Amino acid sequence: MPRTLVVADKFPPVLGGIQTFACHLTAGLPADRVVVVAPAAPGAEEFDRTLPFPVVRAGERILTSPRSRRLLRSLVRSEGCDAVWFPTAAPYGVLGPTLREAGVTRVVASSHGHEVAWSRLPVGWSLVRTVAARADVLTYLTAFTRRRLVAVSPPGTTLARLTGGVDTRRFRPGAGGADIRRALGWSDRPVVICVARMVPRKGQDTLIRGWTTVRRRHPGARLLLVGQGPAEGRLRRLAGQVGVADEVHFAGAVGEEELPAYLDAADVFAMPSRTRWLGLDLEGLGLSSLEGAASGLPVITGAQGGAPDVVLPGRTGEVVDGRNTAAVARAVVELLDDPDRAARMGLAGREWMREAWSWGGLAGRLAGLLAGGSGSDLDAVTRHSGELSRARRGALDENMSGSIAPDGVIPDGTGADRVDMGQSHADARTGGP
Repeated sequence: MPRTLVVADKFPPVLGGIQTFACHLTAGLPADRVVVVAPAAPGAEEFDRTLPFPVVRAGERILTSPRSRRLLRSLVRSEGCDAVWFPTAAPYGVLGPTLREAGVTRVVASSHGHEVAWSRLPVGWSLVRTVAARADVLTYLTAFTRRRLVAVSPPGTTLARLTGGVDTRRFRPGAGGADIRRALGWSDRPVVICVARMVPRKGQDTLIRGWTTVRRRHPGARLLLVGQGPAEGRLRRLAGQVGVADEVHFAGAVGEEELPAYLDAADVFAMPSRTRWLGLDLEGLGLSSLEGAASGLPVITGAQGGAPDVVLPGRTGEVVDGRNTAAVARAVVELLDDPDRAARMGLAGREWMREAWSWGGLAGRLAGLLAGGSGSDLDAVTRHSGELSRARRGALDENMSGSIAPDGVIPDGTGADRVDMGQSHADARTGGP
């Protein structure tokens, strides 16, 4: 693998999904082949000492300013970097040409949910298109995000799937959940957990509204909400308004070391996320859902954005309309009604996490992309007659019309769209590479 500069604008010890994505994938690369540049943060010095690779802290933010460009060029030269990885594609992927001038020959940029949302706005569309044009590979999380990126990517863009993953050694059954239950006085109660930042799209409000239905069937059940965010006050008031304040526990922010125990304390994981603002606020994937599955829990997730890709419906959990309180409550009740079925789903979900969503396997994929990839790694996007390519997930997504013929042509009546079928791409529902 080439010596690689990781330009991570979001990185631990600050908590968050992109931070986890950046750190775990970097940790899976050869430590002597990477150097990370990341923003300064409280506790960063102590955290960085635990890492096997060097981290350069560069002020409170990494910007696309002239000062940041000079710093990054200097690091490329002093560290002898041949490749760069942008864990957040937009806006930082626009720096690709600057780093090529300093000696970089390979640029990989990773998109998440916000790039897809930005692409719906004129300025954001232009930015995402520019990032795609300047990267050798633009990665995406799910079939949903790929479809959106195809629509804005210029001819010749190469896309590859690179998802977040989960540490199945940390997140597992028997990780200390009994202690959490005892501390909360819930030893024998059914527990549903949601681990997410408290913002509207995550769906904690839907769970709270639906809890009146859940408690009619399971009077002792408890809802455990882990996380903080701007919606916390509103959610607390909502619990009081609907009369379930005594049955909903707000745990606040939970440290990384404690989180596996909290998940192990639950019987069901639920994050019924939903897309908002006409697609400008959406769930790209949902790493906490992966952690719930790895902990042996059946997972309930929303049906919009990239969230459905973390569940095999009916096998590892359920996908529901996160906007529909009755549907969410029904999914919770059905799992609590049948503990044996819920346990089977949890075991199947954990096995799926071990097989398809391990950080080690995903880091190996990233290493291959940084090294130049191969036909089995990459998914080229092509254009014909000015028409947009159609998305492919090894087979056509079930929400798209038509089918793919053996020669790769999608026979939708235009004859204009083509994806090279010789370049295989894993079905998002199987967990990817």
